[in-house]
Parts: sequence; structure tokens; C-alpha cells
Amino acid sequence: MPELPEVEALRGFLTERLTGRTVRRVLPVAISVLKTYDPPLDALEGRAFTEVVRHGKFLDLALGGERAGSARPDDGLHLVFHLARAGWLRWQDALPAAPPRPGKGPLALRLELAGEPAEGFDLTEAGTQKRLAVHVVRDPEDVPGIARLGPDPLSPGFDREAFAALPTGRRQQIKGLLRDQSVVSGIGNAYSDEILHAAKMSPFRLAADLSDAEVTTLFTALREVLVSAVERARGMSAAELKAGKRLGMRVHGRAGEPCPVCGDTIRSVSFRDSTLEYCPTCQTGGKPLADRRLSRLLK
Repeated sequence: MPELPEVEALRGFLTERLTGRTVRRVLPVAISVLKTYDPPLDALEGRAFTEVVRHGKFLDLALGGERAGSARPDDGLHLVFHLARAGWLRWQDALPAAPPRPGKGPLALRLELAGEPAEGFDLTEAGTQKRLAVHVVRDPEDVPGIARLGPDPLSPGFDREAFAALPTGRRQQIKGLLRDQSVVSGIGNAYSDEILHAAKMSPFRLAADLSDAEVTTLFTALREVLVSAVERARGMSAAELKAGKRLGMRVHGRAGEPCPVCGDTIRSVSFRDSTLEYCPTCQTGGKPLADRRLSRLLK
């Protein structure tokens, strides 16, 4: 799943390529990705992009109010999308002339820009669980997922005091707290693993049990991990970001490999549709965490 650093890099990538460009047409290939119907998708056609904004893991492509050929400009529209777990954006310098056929491959939506050759991008989604979400709205706050977002950890006002004021006193595991988009936005499964490894904390530790010093340690790790990941991703093309994310991981997705800090073997805990990775020596006092899937197999 693309998380804050990758989505931020996509924001910069699209800003360079879309600002001032006009939409020629938008072609929905998988109708399931469209979560709104008013305004319609074709209302984007003839409008020019004005900016690209990130809200947590959402990308917000703003378009101007004046539509080519219209004498009645409005307040503009926003094409907002969330790539979810298996979605991605694929930029194409020259789109195929033939329109895409529904039901063929992972393609979900195609946006074509005016000009020759026809540039644009495809939104794709692999797998059978279709969670890629596309919205056309007049105000980004009309998207429910954006309206309930917590603070952005890269915003200037997000300091140690702001972090400490979050509901860290609840009896919730830190791993789940970091991933809760209503608490702090943009962090998912991968970067929560990386943050907890950097902070030397167990993912099962309860937020309510953290001391003031541990809150400071966790905040420092959060900022350092995300800022360094954003810097690594900056300037990468959309095609390079997936591989770049994997290369930057120290524990996530590296079960069975040695910890880069202490050399212990990185372990994993499996859940229904995800896994977490951690280092026992660095994070849990040398004790492996219980893996419920393995426990069930051993019964």
C-alpha cells in the first residue's frame, strides 16, 4: 500500500506534469472505483489542473472552474483518489489510441490530457479485493475519508506537544494507534513497523502505558522515519516508487533476515490480511511475539 512518503512523492511527480494541463477525457474502466456520481466524471473534461494536494494517503487533483467552451464558470472541481492496498498510478507519455476495454487486466481508470502525443495516467489495481476509490467533488471535505483525517505528521504544527495531545492514553496497542487515520494521517502497516523499530518499542505495547520520555522517543522516531523516507522518494518517477519503498525498509517485509541494528533474526506476526515485522532483541526484550496463525496450527 502506498503510504505518506510515496503519496507525497506522487504529489510532486503529478504537480510537475499536470499543472496547467487540460483534461481531454476520463475513461472509467472499472465502474466499482467510482464512489460519487454528482458531479459526473465527464465534468472534468475541458478543465485545467491548478494544483495537486495530499491529504494523508489521498491525492487531490484540483481543476479550475472555467471549462473550455462554457460561458458559466463555477468554483472548480477535485478529482480525489485513494490507491488503497493494491492500487497504483501509471504515467504514460503516449496513451494508446484505442479506448481501454472493461474487464481486461488491472486497469481501473484512464485520464487523457489534451495535446499531441496524448499523455496521461492510468489508475490500476491488482488482486481480487477492489478498494481503489475515485471521487469527483466540489470540496475535498466531501470525501468521508478526508473529513475524518487526523493531523498530518509532516505539517509544521505537528510537534512533540501536538503528538502528546493525541489520544495516546487509550488502551490501544501502539501499532494500531499509529495506523489509525483519525489519530494521525498517512501512516500504514509498513511505516508503523519502521517507526516502532526505530523507537525500540513492541508493536503490542499499550499506548496508555507510555511514559513522557517514551512519547518523546516515539515522536522522534516517527518524524525521522517519515522525513527520511520522503527525502528518499523525492524526485522518483511513479514507476520507481514501489521498488524504492521496499529498498528503504529495515524490518517491514524482511522476516527471516538479520536486523540491521543488532543482527537478530527479524520475526513476523500474521493477521487475516496483513503481517507485522519486528526485531525481538531491539523491541521485545528478546522474546518472540505470539503469532496467532502459527498458534492455531500447533493446536
